[in-house]
Amino acid sequence: MRSPVSAVPATFLFADIAGFTALTEAHGDEEAATLVHRFCSEVAEVLPRYEATQVKSIGDAVMLRVPSPAAAIELGLHLAHDMLGDHGTPAVRVGMNHGVALSRDGDYFGAAVNLAARVSGLAAGGEVLATASTGSAAGPIAGVRYESRGRHELKGIPEPVEVVTAVREGSLRKAGLTIDPVCHMAVNPDRAAGRLIYEDVAYFFCALECAAAFAGHPERYADRSR
Repeated sequence: MRSPVSAVPATFLFADIAGFTALTEAHGDEEAATLVHRFCSEVAEVLPRYEATQVKSIGDAVMLRVPSPAAAIELGLHLAHDMLGDHGTPAVRVGMNHGVALSRDGDYFGAAVNLAARVSGLAAGGEVLATASTGSAAGPIAGVRYESRGRHELKGIPEPVEVVTAVREGSLRKAGLTIDPVCHMAVNPDRAAGRLIYEDVAYFFCALECAAAFAGHPERYADRSR
């Protein structure tokens, strides 16, 4: 007998490690698995602070449910800006949407969840994206502003969706660090294993292997760190 289905309003949030496939290729399965374990452990530690629950994990990604859209925005900023934020770690990206989903056996289904997943796919490392309706539902949050990312046509979504990015006022993520364009690790330029110039832009690398990959195909990686 199937468990009963109920309609539940909440903000559904997806967070994952940006460039995880490239990270695995550059640094190997063992290091990638260690980072995923650290990421999931740090996520679990902070959830009670935002009254959030983890619905499930899928590889390097987690799906979270947060009753309050404002709390979801603050949680998203914490995940993207305050976790895995040291030299030699990758960036985290976040996407979310507030709406009503169907609940069964601890999982959630429906258009609201699908839209959250699509929005997360638009995010770059260190970015927190939300549907504009989620930003409106969250309302003003001290120290946070929203910037429009325009309207996007998303797979499986019938109408273009307006997307915003949530930004902390007066703060820069991973101050003083840059992102390795090959594996998306955070790199302190003073401690970088390599530095290359391409089209008058300096790129820094966490390991010589990443520098070599970039040197072989700079056009493949150059836009990833901008």
